[in-house]
Amino acid sequence: MPLDLLTAAYGATVAAGGIIGFAKAGSAPSLAMGLACGGLLIYGAYQMGQNPSNVAIPLVTSAVLTGVMGYRFANTGKFMPAGLVATLSLMTAVRLSYKMMADGKQ
Repeated sequence: MPLDLLTAAYGATVAAGGIIGFAKAGSAPSLAMGLACGGLLIYGAYQMGQNPSNVAIPLVTSAVLTGVMGYRFANTGKFMPAGLVATLSLMTAVRLSYKMMADGKQ
């Protein structure tokens, strides 16, 4: 498989969220961070396609997004977009952590 589809879809969602944040609110930081994190996640998905146990980049990226967006959600109480990204990021971090532990046991 050329890339991990779930991680690539998550990366594309993060990148699209940055573009939408820029289009709606004119937020250049949203654009920059959305594209940077989305790009890292898609690159990590490609690396996972080459070697399924190579989860470091997407795992760290999703863990950082969980923390940052979880903090924003806790402060604002608004589910969109911070709560959604925090939830997706947490699910991805848990999935990749499980994958890393399962690959290490073999």
